[in-house]
Amino acid sequence: MSEFRIHHDVNELLSLLRVHGGEGAEVYIELLQKNRTPYVTTNVSAHSAKVKIAEFSRTPEDFLKKYDELKSKNTRHLDSLVYLLSKLTEDKETLHYLQQNAKERAELAANAATSSSTNFSVPSSTSKMSLQELEELRKQLGSVTASSSAQQPLELTRKILRDKQNKKNSGQPIPVFPSWVYERPALIGDFLIGTSLSTDTTVPIGTLPLASQESMVVEDLLYVLIGVDGRYITAQALVGRQNRAFSLDPNLDLSIKELVTRILPVAASYSAVTRFIEEKSSFEYGQVNHALAAAMRTLIKEYMILITQLEHLQRQGLLSLQKLWFYIQPTMRTLEILASLATSVDKGECMGGSTLSLLHDKTFNYTGDSQAQELCLYLTKAASVPYFEILEKWIYRGIINDPYSEFMVEEHELQKEKIQEDYNDKYWDQRYTVVQQQIPSFLQKMADKILSTGKYLNVVRECGRDVTCPVAKEVIYTLKERAYVEQIEKAYNYASKVLLDFLMEEKELVAHLRSIKHYFLMDQGDFFVHFMDLTEEELKKPVDDIITTRLEALLELALRMSTANTDPFKDDLKIDLMPHDLITQLLRVLAIETKQEKAIISAEPTELTLSGLEAFSFDYIVKWPLSLIINRKALTRYQMLFRHMFYCKHVERQLCNVWISNKTAKQFSLHSAKWFAGAFTLRQRMLNFVQNIQYYMMFEVMEPTWHILEKNLKLASNIDDVLSHHTSFLDNCLKDCMLTNPELLKIFSKLMSVCVMFTNCMQRFTQSMKLDNEMERLTLEHGTMLGPPTEEERAEEAAKKKLTNKLLAEHADSLHLTSGFEATINKFDSNFSTHLLDLLDKLSVYSTNDCEHSMLNIIYRLDFNGFYTERLEHMSAERSQKAPPLLPRL
Repeated sequence: MSEFRIHHDVNELLSLLRVHGGEGAEVYIELLQKNRTPYVTTNVSAHSAKVKIAEFSRTPEDFLKKYDELKSKNTRHLDSLVYLLSKLTEDKETLHYLQQNAKERAELAANAATSSSTNFSVPSSTSKMSLQELEELRKQLGSVTASSSAQQPLELTRKILRDKQNKKNSGQPIPVFPSWVYERPALIGDFLIGTSLSTDTTVPIGTLPLASQESMVVEDLLYVLIGVDGRYITAQALVGRQNRAFSLDPNLDLSIKELVTRILPVAASYSAVTRFIEEKSSFEYGQVNHALAAAMRTLIKEYMILITQLEHLQRQGLLSLQKLWFYIQPTMRTLEILASLATSVDKGECMGGSTLSLLHDKTFNYTGDSQAQELCLYLTKAASVPYFEILEKWIYRGIINDPYSEFMVEEHELQKEKIQEDYNDKYWDQRYTVVQQQIPSFLQKMADKILSTGKYLNVVRECGRDVTCPVAKEVIYTLKERAYVEQIEKAYNYASKVLLDFLMEEKELVAHLRSIKHYFLMDQGDFFVHFMDLTEEELKKPVDDIITTRLEALLELALRMSTANTDPFKDDLKIDLMPHDLITQLLRVLAIETKQEKAIISAEPTELTLSGLEAFSFDYIVKWPLSLIINRKALTRYQMLFRHMFYCKHVERQLCNVWISNKTAKQFSLHSAKWFAGAFTLRQRMLNFVQNIQYYMMFEVMEPTWHILEKNLKLASNIDDVLSHHTSFLDNCLKDCMLTNPELLKIFSKLMSVCVMFTNCMQRFTQSMKLDNEMERLTLEHGTMLGPPTEEERAEEAAKKKLTNKLLAEHADSLHLTSGFEATINKFDSNFSTHLLDLLDKLSVYSTNDCEHSMLNIIYRLDFNGFYTERLEHMSAERSQKAPPLLPRL
């Protein structure tokens, strides 16, 4: 069961129990995922569970009746549910809670009904009906009910199925029987209520001698056994789908009547089977039911041959009632099994795979009764032929030809191009899905492999290559599962190899992944230096003012000027300006399927205008079928990692620019060297932090994880393994780069913001001192284009420098006094230290509690000399003192 299914089921259960508040579904989901164990239901465990519940129940008869009813409908997972309920009977605490909850919900429902109830008055009747009129009305209503329940639901069912199938096969509507087939009841072969064998006056059978009574009853029985009413034995009208009942002449001799009642179940079974054959022969009920009906028709023909032979004996006066009973007994068991199967298929509304499941279970349950098992085996083989034809096309060629929606794999109309555009598009998961109720029980274990086999071949076919499995053989139903399991295994292995070789060799999947790594994970250092130098001024602008074509041109130039020029897939790299900053994007993703999702999505944006640096990202053009692996979901993860590292690189460059400016300022003898040195120290701490974070992400997270990915891709045996390894690679990178933890992400974002504000402050201060202009003017000592400076020029230069130093020092002191520069630097220092300690503290907590040991490497890097250790230990002690005492478990 997938995580999303567990999430859905837990929410449904909480909703049914009307449980509100608390910690929500997430806590229960986590517990279920940690503690769930596979359970295989056996006949013994299901029986013992059923017995336990029956003993516990106040009305065991009702429970067993309901269980048998659901079992006859072939309800899926019934035994697993019964096993769960039997376990609940042992849990007194849970039982008490459920009883209390049921009582509360009943009271709420009663209150709601009372508040919204309306008093209705029954009108008084001024006239009374006579008993005769009442009886006539009852008969009329009974006949209307019988006819409507027998005809209208069947017509309505056929129409619903036909509309559904025509909607699925819009280009090719399914064939339909002409209307006269259903309008002529005499064609059905079942009893026609309200008609008699002849119009002759029937002689009262009680007036006849015993031998004559027997002769007349034998004649009637031969008619009744083929679905025609006799003179003294008539069929009653059906109500719904109940078994056929018969009326006997009350004057019939008791000895004859006793023997007749033993034979009549054969006629009832024949009636049920005939109705089933005629109903399921319609195209609307699918090919499996049609094949089953055809197999039953073959058996009924043999039965009709027997009745014909008995009629021949009767005309010769050689057939007595005892002989009839003797000849009909072997057929009774066959018709009883056929009627039981027909009733179960009808009750369960089975089609396709569900019909085969029912037939297989019946066949398996008749172990020990060789005749019954052989009969069910014959029917199952016949019914499975059309299903296995669909299966063979799917696992050998990757084609689904299922006009009646009977197969276990369902096709959905999805455009493969959307996989490059829509983040939530799951082409690989949603184009073909498994329909649980259509999985035959004997193929349940192989369902995932059957789905994957056809999907693999279908991908190769959609790329224009015709594929046919070389080991294709006819799949035939048998009680020995190994026979068709081996065929499915062979087809799966071939399909896996074909698609994997196609993607790895012809489509160069690994080379494309390596190309993406170069750009999105900042593998090409010289390319990024060129690119950031070229685009620095452009990316400083607001995102609305940036000309995308200019950025594309600069990207092209950077690619051509660096070692990335040798990359054969460099032209697939594109520019993308995102509508949100990275933090907003990540928080939206992390809020999916949580309580905060609606609040975050509906929240107003904090920044009205983004800068180019905050919105900038790369995009990558991926063509089919590589888009199965490098889909929009994977690319979005790559973009998150890139934006995170790109912004870190930008902050590092800004801090380096401040370092350059500070280095220039060191040449001057400023009187305020102490407070200016504080800015130098803070800048170096920030630079150390940013560089170590980058080093950690690139060399301790991405590179080792990438090598693991490459190794796993070489060992992958199918495309699902490739998808799993690639997703695992991205998930591990996001997690270890602190992008999946909102708390760590917010602290890190604050640290980056402090660094950026500090660099902006320092740059404003440097510009106010006009150091750059002064140094451009004082470059004479390095010479000019006319040659090296003369002695006179050097002396003049030294005098100018001395004067400039004095003026700049005075200017810097005045700035310090007027703008509170020292207080600003101290505030930056305090904020940076607070957030950094907070980050280290949270990293220590998560690495210990959640066993995320890789995050410890950040602590070792940033606190390599134990500078923060004492303060972290102090914070840990305070936290343990403030922590509330643990509550005892209930």
